[in-house]
Order: sequence, then structure tokens, then C-alpha cells
Amino acid sequence: MSHLVLKNVKKAYGELEVIKGVNMEIEQGDFCVFVGPSGCGKSTLLRMISGLESITDGTISIGGAVVNDVPAADRGLAMVFQSYALYPHMSVRQNLTFGLENMRTSKAEIKTKVAKVSKMLQIEELLDRKPKALSGGQRQRVAIGRAVVREPAVFLFDEPLSNLDAELRVEMRREIAKLHHDLQNTMIYVTHDQVEAMTMADKIAVLRLGQVEQFGRPLDIYNHPNNIFVAGFIGSPRMNFVAGRAGEVSASDIEFITDNGERIAFHTSDFDVPANAKVTIGFRPNHLSVSQDKPDFKVKVHGTEQLGGESFIYAKTLKDEAITVHLGGQTDITLGTEVGVTIHRTHLQIFDTETGKSLRRRA
Repeated sequence: MSHLVLKNVKKAYGELEVIKGVNMEIEQGDFCVFVGPSGCGKSTLLRMISGLESITDGTISIGGAVVNDVPAADRGLAMVFQSYALYPHMSVRQNLTFGLENMRTSKAEIKTKVAKVSKMLQIEELLDRKPKALSGGQRQRVAIGRAVVREPAVFLFDEPLSNLDAELRVEMRREIAKLHHDLQNTMIYVTHDQVEAMTMADKIAVLRLGQVEQFGRPLDIYNHPNNIFVAGFIGSPRMNFVAGRAGEVSASDIEFITDNGERIAFHTSDFDVPANAKVTIGFRPNHLSVSQDKPDFKVKVHGTEQLGGESFIYAKTLKDEAITVHLGGQTDITLGTEVGVTIHRTHLQIFDTETGKSLRRRA
């Protein structure tokens, strides 16, 4: 069993606390992604789970057993590093068999496992090569294969694709997702790339400054972010934000007044918004449309990207707030143009400006 539980896990280096009481439960077979900006503590948390880093307080349990004092080699985990960490003087075959030999696995079993894994990862033709004769993608497959042959309870991935080019990253994302589907093992994956998180994960933990800001399924986090940070971090391009205040509020209607005096009315019963409260509305680039007929507000265009099948308009409000508009197809809107934009009301988010917290009612 590889059910993983973290209870009030902390890590401090002297006076500096870098992990601040993380609580999390990762079910057997889940693909869980730790995502967040550089320095948020995601790699430190992964190393604490692996046993490569000690914990200052709290407990880590794997399969119901507390492993705080269990050495890394005895936790039944396998880790794939950003740097691949292959033995340069060994062939691919030797890299795959080295760990099994140390575990005193029989030669027949080693042969069977290496054959199975090399076929699964399409590295059968590479078994007699040294790492220096491999491409980056091939080295990554070998590093993953070295973890797979050990048949661990949990796989740990520490930004494994960051050294690859964009096209190869997409290919390797698919391969790792397929590997998870085939093996059904618990996997924990660290990345700063929220696209990787959204496309691969069963569950996402969004970290900031050593704390988990939100933990849940990718689309739940995307559609119902807990706060402005999560809303701005998850989604590409990032969510747009406009600051202002709530005007008149009834049981089902809210009027939002921007800092520039524009008034945006919408019908909703999904939010708890006090009258006259300082609030920030959020809306994604694909939840906007360009409209000169009674738009919600005006923006001035300072850049466009024409990608053929889609377009992006980069603009600013009269209060200098950045706005990105995603349009299907092509556009003739040019730099310096002033255009009106309208928000698709059903996708609107509202946050308390001072605390950053979502004002959405919880079910």
C-alpha cells in the first residue's frame, strides 16, 4: 500500500522555517503534482517525503506506517531527478540493473524486469550505450526506467523535464502519464510549470512560501480558486484582475465599480459580497469578448499575437491594469487601438482585495 499522509509537516533551518505545517493525504494510485514558484518549498517537501531531508516537526506516513526515522533506502520509494543522475561509466543496462543487484535480486528476475521496462520505455536499442551517447530525452527515459525496475511503492519526480526542449517536454509528459496509467502506482511530481500540473495530475497541491494554498483536482482548482494567488498561478495565460469595490448588493445581484468609475452589474447568488467592500474581480482571457456595444470597460491595446488559429490581445485598463484577451481565429485589432471588452458573467471570480481570499460561497 502506498497511501501517503502528511500531518503538520515542518522544516526549519535554524530560525528560517521553509515548510510551515503542511497537511495532505495522497491516496493509493494518485498522480499528485506539487506546483508553485521557485523557492516555495516544493522540492524540499519532496525530499522530506523521500527521506533525503529530515523533518523538523510533524509526521509522514506511508501505507499507515510513520517513516520519520526510516532511512531513504528503506522507504520503498524511487526518485527521478532533474539531472538524470545516471552513472556515466555504466551502460544503460548496467544503470538499470545496479539497484536490483544491490537488493540481491536473482539474475533471472533482473533479466525479466530489464526486458519489460526497456520495452515499455522504448529503450531496447539503447541498452549497450553509455549515457554520453544518449539524447536528453533518452537519458530521461533511462532515469525513469531505473526507478520503474525497482517496483517502488511511490515514484517521486523532481522537475524531471526542465532540461528538455519544449516539444520533447510535451512528448515526455504523455509518456509519464501513460506510465502512471499502466503501473497504477502512486506518483508525486514537482514542477514550476502549471501546464504540466494541469495536464498530468489527479490532484494538485499549489504551494507558496512553504504553505499549501490549495489542494484538489485540477479543474476544481482552475474553476474555483481559493485566493488571488492560486487564480493567477493556475491557468495560461494567467487570469486578469481588476480592482474596485462592491456597490449595491442584493440577494442575487451585485454591482461592481472599478477604480476608474466603470460599473459592471451581474446576476449571481454564488458569492458573499458585503456592500461597499473593496473587492477584486478575476476573469480568464478566454472568458472575455471584444464588444463596442455597451462594453463592461475600455482598454488600450499595446500588443497582439496572431497564431493563426487563435489570437491574443494584450491591453491595459485606464488604471494601467494588464488585460489579456484570447480570441478564437484571427483579428485585425492593432497596436494603440482602444477597444471595449465584455466579461462572460458565469465565469467571473470575486476576491476580497485585502485578504486575497475568494468570496465564493462553499457548497
